[in-house]
Amino acid sequence: MHPPQPSVVTASASAAAAQGNARHGFDYEACQELMRGGSKTFFAASRLLPSRVRGPAIALYAFCRVADDAIDFSDDRVTALAQLNERLRRVYANDPMAYEPDRALAAVVRDFDLPLALVAAMLEGFEWDAEGRRYETIEDLQAYGARVAGSVGAMMAVVMRTRSEQALARACDLGVAMQFTNIARDVGEDARFGRLYLPLAWMRESGLDPDTWLQNPVFDGRIASVIDRLIKAADVLYQRSEHGIGQLPRDCRPAIRAARLVYAEIGRELEKAGHDSINHRAVVSAKRKLALLVRASGAAVLAPADPKQHFAALPANQFLVQAAKLPLGDALVELTQPPSRTFEERARWTAELFERLARSDATRQPSSQAHAAAYALSHGHRLPGKATPEFAAGETKV
Repeated sequence: MHPPQPSVVTASASAAAAQGNARHGFDYEACQELMRGGSKTFFAASRLLPSRVRGPAIALYAFCRVADDAIDFSDDRVTALAQLNERLRRVYANDPMAYEPDRALAAVVRDFDLPLALVAAMLEGFEWDAEGRRYETIEDLQAYGARVAGSVGAMMAVVMRTRSEQALARACDLGVAMQFTNIARDVGEDARFGRLYLPLAWMRESGLDPDTWLQNPVFDGRIASVIDRLIKAADVLYQRSEHGIGQLPRDCRPAIRAARLVYAEIGRELEKAGHDSINHRAVVSAKRKLALLVRASGAAVLAPADPKQHFAALPANQFLVQAAKLPLGDALVELTQPPSRTFEERARWTAELFERLARSDATRQPSSQAHAAAYALSHGHRLPGKATPEFAAGETKV
């Protein structure tokens, strides 16, 4: 997690945050700090969302991040998971604990009728991480991706008030695709901390013994072929997700397409590097992100998905779709009120944000981990003697 950048927070931004607090019923600014310190892509893309969606999306991300960190920071992950489940029980009882992410999630549950099964699925994925699970087949990995990322896609669709079966299936596709990209990008980093998410069967088919390779994670053509297969699997799901973007409210489409394009571009960077994510970390440049942002702006006028191009939900995602979809006969009307800012205004702000984030990466300070630890303590985490590698790296699998 990186320390807040003073240049990003202005007087007008503080005033906007105060208005957001009143509108959403929780401390919008505190939750936004968690986003700023986590996924830069998600943080930047969220700025393209209309304000009515941005607040709930930030609330969801804040709870997801705090839940993930609660596991990573704990010496006793079983106890940490039990505590998280108790926090979730209280959220759904409308009696959240005195932490802003809990209050924020409770507000989203009330306002959007967010199904408990979606959040519980995410916590189950974190439990699988705590157990150190490995995944034999791509279908097994899809089941993991459904829990830690497909669930988030479904939750985002809910706060956009888009709950048709097809739209939810495509949102879950996008979440799993992003998770596959994360895994492909972080193979070396994960291996150095004893973690392995690649399908074990694929590794054996390429001539690698997973346990032997994990003891000495070196790059060669065999591991490159496995990473390539995972990138291609992600690309199939990215293409499927395109058919759901046209089913979103018009003013939400550019933000989701921007996130989809930037994440998929990580795969292109890996291909340029010969699929070597053992010795290098693939990064999409700020300039390329800006170009993709411009491309995403056209999503607002996408036609609805071709009925002939509908796909069944992945079997791994089916339970999420069933939990989130509207009962038969119900329907939601697309919100068409004009946004408080035009897409062009949001895009200009986001372009400046990408540049600031790039500069902050170049001047990252060692104090960032201390800042992260202090923030975690304030949100109910008991820190072990040393920060875990996942948190120190400033990234999560969510």
